[in-house]
Amino acid sequence: MPSFTAIVPARMGSTRFPGKALADIGGRPMVVHCALRALESGAERVVVATDHETIATAARAAGVEAVLTRDDHETGTDRLAEAVLRLALPAETLIVNVQGDEPLIAPEAIRAVAAKLADSPECAMATACYPIRDRAHFESPTAVKVVMNRAGEALYFSRAPIPWPRDAFGGPVRSWPEGLHAWHHVGLYAYRASFLRAFAALERSPLETVEALEQLRALWHGYRIAVVTTERAPAPGVDTPEDLERVRALFDHRAVSR
Repeated sequence: MPSFTAIVPARMGSTRFPGKALADIGGRPMVVHCALRALESGAERVVVATDHETIATAARAAGVEAVLTRDDHETGTDRLAEAVLRLALPAETLIVNVQGDEPLIAPEAIRAVAAKLADSPECAMATACYPIRDRAHFESPTAVKVVMNRAGEALYFSRAPIPWPRDAFGGPVRSWPEGLHAWHHVGLYAYRASFLRAFAALERSPLETVEALEQLRALWHGYRIAVVTTERAPAPGVDTPEDLERVRALFDHRAVSR
């Protein structure tokens, strides 16, 4: 397995759920759970990158390294870019962005994107996806879709249903057409430190602005993104207080099962 660093971006002022990084799950702040999953993945180093001292203090109290970043970053990738500079990471360091609101993330998924990037020297990033198998999922704007080329590299990401099966969905038949391969993008990324430094200086792309998907900035500027395909959907993350209650219930169930 390649050596890599996991960075967990976490901000205090979430639009839909302020302070969610510190939400208690089983006696620990959510951000700490995310960092622990990263440690379980085999990451050589795990760092919480945050804009608030309270989050940094919570991470350090759990034995997790933390670095303070600015509070005006528009994306988590921009926050990671600042963390790379503050940590003075060498250019070839592999970095996995482990979101601070996914406390049930599978350690093997973290390992998989790191390994994919290590095996794809021509790519600047690696990410993941899993199959979509029904039309409601396919057409949901909350499900980000990715289409890939024959080498398994991303061609485009969209909240729209892509690729659109014109003949199958253009008539009265509403069933899922045989042979349609559609993929739900998973917001888990691996990068090299050198790319993160470059990303922060890139002009935002019109596509990124329209779709509200920051990975389109990389494609717009000609960077290649390798994609790992998995069969299973990831465990749910936390965007709202309602999501938190669902994740707490899942966490309790898993703790009892063990």
